[in-house]
Amino acid sequence: MKTARFAKVLSALLLLTVISQLPARAQTYTVLYSLGSTPGDPQYPREIGLVAEGKDGALYTTSQQGGAHGYGAVYKVTTDGKVAILHSLVGATEGSGPQSGLTLGSDGNFYGAAYAGARGDGSVFKITPDGTFTVLHAFLCGNDGGFPTSAPVQGKDGNFYGITSYANSQPYGVIYKITSGGVLTSLFVDSRTTAATVGAMGCSLIAGSDGNFYGTFLAGGKGFGSVFKMTPGGTVTALHIFSGTDGSKPYSVIQGSDGNLYGTASAGGTGNFGLVFKLTLVGTYTILHKFAITDGEYPVAGVIQASDGNLYGTTRAGAAGRGVIYKIGTDGSNFAIVHSLSAKVNEGAFPITPLVQYHDGSFYGVTYGGGTKGVGAFYHLVAGLKPPASPAP
Repeated sequence: MKTARFAKVLSALLLLTVISQLPARAQTYTVLYSLGSTPGDPQYPREIGLVAEGKDGALYTTSQQGGAHGYGAVYKVTTDGKVAILHSLVGATEGSGPQSGLTLGSDGNFYGAAYAGARGDGSVFKITPDGTFTVLHAFLCGNDGGFPTSAPVQGKDGNFYGITSYANSQPYGVIYKITSGGVLTSLFVDSRTTAATVGAMGCSLIAGSDGNFYGTFLAGGKGFGSVFKMTPGGTVTALHIFSGTDGSKPYSVIQGSDGNLYGTASAGGTGNFGLVFKLTLVGTYTILHKFAITDGEYPVAGVIQASDGNLYGTTRAGAAGRGVIYKIGTDGSNFAIVHSLSAKVNEGAFPITPLVQYHDGSFYGVTYGGGTKGVGAFYHLVAGLKPPASPAP
């Protein structure tokens, strides 16, 4: 009797051990398309690189190189991996090197920014889903700014708001408002004086739920960048100025469902490998995770909040050396590598652009390198998540 009872207990314990070691949900990583497979293809998507789900269910973004003229392209990818170039930029008149990716406007069109070209200092553009391309503003690198790295975002008033990395030919930045018809107003012009208190080299901007705007500077302050708040009228205040040990070079932030800001510092922290942070709207700063070589390095892409409430992001390197996709709770708990990119030929490498959660709950993203041609890969990640509460239109 005792032997039989012991065997049953032992079997139950072994079963519980096996179950506890099983993955919480099935995860499947698939490369849908290797960039550069066809002449004129997109190549080398860059840091901000927002991927937007269009109203037709396709995914839209930009690449800094490739296209018919070599100055970059706007393209779409269907969920079965078919790539279509919507527009190849003409550097002299339209801009070149778009790093921004795209944001979807309420009008169903997409908005982005070219880093250089046009008049020499970049442009803001609009493109329809069928590829009709319009330059809304060509920067002169004066009080209007120059060299934008991120796409403008739509405010509650229907206008678009963005940030540049230069102002008056210096690496400070301008925060601007622009109408869908192309009328641009400079709301904040950074300078040597303000750079010390709010930051320099404007990088990205989001619209907050409270009507204010929040964004990042890559430099300035103590030299390591900052996260700031801007009122609709253009008053800018630093919420957190990085010191290096608590992070450096924050490319972007998001606003979580709890109202707080979440983001990554692409460097700084332990070993200078970067970190994930939380920041309240009154400036209380908390480090959620410091990266090490074993779990990722250089989280350039920032994070998104998925339908399970966790934050998901990517690192440029680390683990197997070619970057990882990770998740972490908003309180810093349950950090896990969802997928580590390997040296397989078709795997993709160096995922430096943000993920996007599709309306079915899965993720899509694009890598900077790897793929069969070595110039990037568009991938799909199934992680067993439920669809977002508010599906993309």
